[in-house]
Amino acid sequence: MPYVNIKITREGATSAQKAQLIQGVTKMLQDILGKNPQTTVVVIEEVETDNWGIGGESITERRKRERK
Repeated sequence: MPYVNIKITREGATSAQKAQLIQGVTKMLQDILGKNPQTTVVVIEEVETDNWGIGGESITERRKRERK
């Protein structure tokens, strides 16, 4: 039973986009590894940009800097 955890920043992914991710990952595991889609679990976690950091700064700060 595969368990896939997808973490994305909370920046407006729609329900339709998340459904596509769930369907796509499930199909990929079925096609590549022969896993049963009925027992494949996909969880999407949305993380606030203040709680996600790269290179010593939060995504919030990085986005502000990149917009300048």
